[in-house]
Amino acid sequence: MTKYNLNLKFSRSLKESALSRYFSFSALYTAQGIPEGITFFAIPAWLAMNGKSPLEIASFIGVIAIPWSFKILIAPLMDRFTFLDMGRKRPWVIFGQLGLILSFLSIGFVSDPLNNASGLMITGFLISFFGAFQDVATDGMAVDVIPANEQARANGLMWGSKTIGTSLALVIGTALINSIGFKLAIASLSIVVALIMFVPIYFTERPGEKIMPWTKGQAVEESIKTQLRSWSQILKSLYRVVKLPSSIIFCFASFIIGTMYGLIDTLLPIFTIQELGWTNTSFSEVFAITSIIAGVLGMFVGGYLVDYFGKLKMLMYYLTLITILIVVFAFSTNLWSNTTVMYGFILIYSTLYTFLCIAVFASGMHLCWKTVAATQFTLYMAISNMGRAAGATLLGVLKTHFSWEYVFLFIAVLPLIMGIMMPFINFNKHRTKVGSFKILNKTLVTRQVTLD
Repeated sequence: MTKYNLNLKFSRSLKESALSRYFSFSALYTAQGIPEGITFFAIPAWLAMNGKSPLEIASFIGVIAIPWSFKILIAPLMDRFTFLDMGRKRPWVIFGQLGLILSFLSIGFVSDPLNNASGLMITGFLISFFGAFQDVATDGMAVDVIPANEQARANGLMWGSKTIGTSLALVIGTALINSIGFKLAIASLSIVVALIMFVPIYFTERPGEKIMPWTKGQAVEESIKTQLRSWSQILKSLYRVVKLPSSIIFCFASFIIGTMYGLIDTLLPIFTIQELGWTNTSFSEVFAITSIIAGVLGMFVGGYLVDYFGKLKMLMYYLTLITILIVVFAFSTNLWSNTTVMYGFILIYSTLYTFLCIAVFASGMHLCWKTVAATQFTLYMAISNMGRAAGATLLGVLKTHFSWEYVFLFIAVLPLIMGIMMPFINFNKHRTKVGSFKILNKTLVTRQVTLD
């Protein structure tokens, strides 16, 4: 244990206080969840309610999912350039949060959004871009300041907060869209996203850093030593850690499970509204309530389970249970119209999905080398988001050629494949190898600091 793990008092420095870390990263993930609840769930449900085809809705989701795959192009910039006086990643977090506020507000100004697919896609793309930007910076800062033995617990709080933010945005946003109109609904939710801007402004990464560029403070030695100075160092360091066997397997597994996420996320509003006859309000309420329950369980149970039983074991359990759940549901077509069965399916899936995300994120962080943490973790998440975009687009094609039960059976194959791959990941061996990289890098960077 480091000395930081035991400090449960608030501190302005994230490095000095576990409570400050948990609060800050939970707030930042909530800020990501609010626009995502509108763009990935509320708007598709609204479009489905107004008779748009599965192909049109899937195309919208496919386009707005693309920027989440671009994160790998953003992360190296953050590892290479920063204003160290304010921290390694915090300046980027502030910039990303500002962009997220402005882009989210802009979608409310799309004229005739129901019949303006290009306008919705462009503004949705921008929201996803800045959401992904903020996400990269937040994840990089998390890997930098969260000790290894806090990562599962922190990921539980972070992902639970995002899930709750997404769910509340979905149900509140849907109610506001139906009552006061699209523009005012978006403007109202943008206020909440704007208020969260005060979190990265208030908290610093490490003691002694500047709060803002014009305030007192300076870069700390830890940041200077771990900051890479050239593109070649970043690319060589990234290649050095990503080429390890466990990292390669995790990349493939991330794409596969991301495809499942994209298929299910796109499927649910279309399936419940157009196949089962729900309204967009009923879908948003059911999905939001089940997701909030899943988020709360993830915050207080999901991280604990990963800490207690281990990442690999819990990954295997979750993947097995998700596979069984989807297969059983696919063969229960006569029960689909039963609301209790449908509510139960959504609740169990949402809970397993949240728990699986916590385990996947904690595993990805554990595989990271802090020197290129933003780029490496983002690579894993970008690959997963490529799968998510592919899954969203694939749904329209699958539904055009197959019935719903076959679509569900196709989805069930994906967690099964990931489950087969997981036992080949060896976290201990990987960490031992990465530990030797740290010694080499420390010598290299120290020499550079001396020469400079």
